[in-house]
Amino acid sequence: MRRLSLPLLQQPERLKVRLKEVPSEPGCYLLRDASDRILYIGKAKVLRNRVRSYFQSGSGHGHSPRISLMVRQVCEIEFIVTDSEAEALALESNLIKQNQPHFNVLLKDDKKYPYLCITWSEAYPRIFITRRRRFRSPLDRFYGPYVDVGLLRRTLTLVKRVFPLRQRPQPLYRERTCLNYDIGRCPGVCQEKISSEAYHLTLRQVAMVFQGRNEELLELLNEQMGKYAERLDFESAARVRDQLQGIDTLTADQKMSLGDSSVSRDVVALAADERVAAVQLFQMRAGKLVGRLGFTADAVGADGQPLEPGRILQRVVEEHYSQVEPVEIPPELLLQHALPQQPLIEEWLAERRGRKVKLAVPQRQQKADLIELLERNASYELQRAQRGAEQQLLATEDLAQLLELPTPPRRVEGYDISHIQGSDAVASQVVFIDGLPAKQHYRKYKIQSSSIRSGHSDDFMAMAEIMRRRFRRWAQAKAEGADLGELRRAANTTLHTGGLNDWPDVVMIDGGKGQLSAVMEALRELNLHEELVVCSLAKQREEVFMPGAKQPLESEPDQLGVQLLRRLRDEAHRFAVSFHRQQRGERMKRSRLSDIPGLGPKRVKELLAHFRSIDAIQLASPEQIAAAPGVGPALARQVWDYFHPSDELVSEELAS
Repeated sequence: MRRLSLPLLQQPERLKVRLKEVPSEPGCYLLRDASDRILYIGKAKVLRNRVRSYFQSGSGHGHSPRISLMVRQVCEIEFIVTDSEAEALALESNLIKQNQPHFNVLLKDDKKYPYLCITWSEAYPRIFITRRRRFRSPLDRFYGPYVDVGLLRRTLTLVKRVFPLRQRPQPLYRERTCLNYDIGRCPGVCQEKISSEAYHLTLRQVAMVFQGRNEELLELLNEQMGKYAERLDFESAARVRDQLQGIDTLTADQKMSLGDSSVSRDVVALAADERVAAVQLFQMRAGKLVGRLGFTADAVGADGQPLEPGRILQRVVEEHYSQVEPVEIPPELLLQHALPQQPLIEEWLAERRGRKVKLAVPQRQQKADLIELLERNASYELQRAQRGAEQQLLATEDLAQLLELPTPPRRVEGYDISHIQGSDAVASQVVFIDGLPAKQHYRKYKIQSSSIRSGHSDDFMAMAEIMRRRFRRWAQAKAEGADLGELRRAANTTLHTGGLNDWPDVVMIDGGKGQLSAVMEALRELNLHEELVVCSLAKQREEVFMPGAKQPLESEPDQLGVQLLRRLRDEAHRFAVSFHRQQRGERMKRSRLSDIPGLGPKRVKELLAHFRSIDAIQLASPEQIAAAPGVGPALARQVWDYFHPSDELVSEELAS
């Protein structure tokens, strides 16, 4: 990867030259950072005017923190000229879908609503529910996000009963099929009893269910059943008949329907406050509701001003329909508000679909009632989001009152230690921001002290070590004369780029007065004991201790501030235990294979990557072991002999 020069904001002359090079024509622009990564992809009717708008204020004043942070990282500007704004819109959608730039995310992937994923890039695709839309390959497809999680799970369960599908992410046995194949639930993917092409054909039929194309699927299956019956292949015809009955079961339980049963349409509406918008999209196919999708979008623009509802809906329409297949685009979209560029969006959707697409804002009769229904659903989703935000705000305010803080804490960190009698000792750091987990800031530590080992544990020493490692940079900055107050204020904004932007408002230790004393001693060594707000939460009575206090703070286990600390403590414990189990499992794998002569750490890793488990290596033949990367016939024989000692060798060992 080629590296670029300094950000353009730090090179005014070069910035002026680059802006002059941008033409005054329609097209797309790509903003790149110092590592040549694409930060943002946008479209414009006049490229020069749009790109200039990012840099007019120099330091980024007037932009939102997100856009200001992006502009400060831009090192290169690229552009692609198109003949029309419609072409620019289509190109932008393709580029965003392919590159997934960080700053293009408008619809929040906050794991609130789940997606259904089909990994089309694999020879035998998997189908599963996930709350994280991450494109491993451009061929993989995500359907959703679905609001009704229970209905999605029931639908997938029924689909797996109706169609023979891959049931496990990994084969249960290496050389034979499992029970799912015997009862007809799986076509024998693990042993390749079905070709990849035939399996993809089955998955295409399954995908039609989640695309809302049930009527098309029913017609296709009826036609298939007729062909099997004509060929007197009654067993295959009966299997397709069962699939038809399963599809009928899926479509029978509909929440609502419209009189014009021949029309397919999507209906989009929103409800918004001053910060966020909750958007609902109903998929109506053949007059029936087949899917209900939910989105969350910013209600504030890059300039900090509230966005018009139509502009929010347009961005939702752009992003949603750029991710779906053309056959999923219906002939009609009903909108709560008119879009700012409605003719342009109509033209783009029609081009993607290959047929005319109509966008309408209904004003009366049944369609207007449908819009009102969606708006009510969106309002309920918005109220639920608001209640959650209000609950977190009350919890942070209560914690501030409990710890006597001047303002509610924004960043709260929790720490825990996990080990078994000192072996594989690890620590966890979890972070809550505004009362919610911020997993991108989680950290894992391996305890480095030689005094903590198998058979000898010391939680106090381990916690003190973690505190010294966590706040070492801050202590060094203070020793060099830095103003920690100024650094802390800078740490509260996303625009701070000095590296020290992770100062916590509260540090919580899992434990009692002993662990708290060890932590404070480590912070005294760093000269930060007066800077940080530290407390501990004891498990037995859920008591909160402060440094130097003999008695716990007066609190109730069910008050909101203590509940926030308990959630933080439980998350730190979960994170530490999972990391400890991972480390212990890796050590046990390595220690067993490391006993084999001639098998070093690199080949151990390659063997485990190839066979996925020691049990699989033990069951493999010498020829199969030799087929693993980096393992020849001689070493394969040594590995096989290790797991299958000869009778003579066993007798010698018993005799000795």
